[in-house]
Amino acid sequence: MKIVKDIQKQQSTSKISDKEAEEAIKTILEWMGEDPNREGLLETPKRVVKAFKEYFKGYSENPNTILEKTFGDVEGYSDMVVQKNISIQSHCEHHMVAILGHAHLAYIPDGKVVGISKLARVVEIFARRLQTQETMTAQIVECIERVLRPRGVAIVVDAKHQCMTTRGIKKPNVATLTSRFTGAFADDARLEARFFEMIKG
Repeated sequence: MKIVKDIQKQQSTSKISDKEAEEAIKTILEWMGEDPNREGLLETPKRVVKAFKEYFKGYSENPNTILEKTFGDVEGYSDMVVQKNISIQSHCEHHMVAILGHAHLAYIPDGKVVGISKLARVVEIFARRLQTQETMTAQIVECIERVLRPRGVAIVVDAKHQCMTTRGIKKPNVATLTSRFTGAFADDARLEARFFEMIKG
């Protein structure tokens, strides 16, 4: 699977030190026309590196392990499990500016479920990388399908991109919607409709 190879590649990549990253930020500040040695900017490279560690922590986390612990004692529950309004804070891989929005996610278990926080954690891991919304949407579904083997997965991502709202065309009220439906959700229009009804509002 491509996603497994991507994770392995990320984990084997040679490590750049914090100091090297800070020097790169200094170079960017100089390129902007700033003086990185002025008082207000002395700690900026260190702060930016610290912030980037938080923004992009998804590169150091494996979403597969999040879903490995499951529960089978669910009294035969076989209907959809839905989580809506999962916040997304990501960054566009083209301009490195923010993508902000929400994901609405559901799966239909096939004899096993995961803890309620795990789906949100998977979304978080993929969001905390440089992304396109389309790729992130597909990655989340592919991971859940591969690890949980559910009867179906559904997702809708609703987000605003600063590469569109604050630069370029500058259309601040435009939201981008992406979706993916697999298994029972793709085969049964009634299930898809129920999913949309449950995430409405």
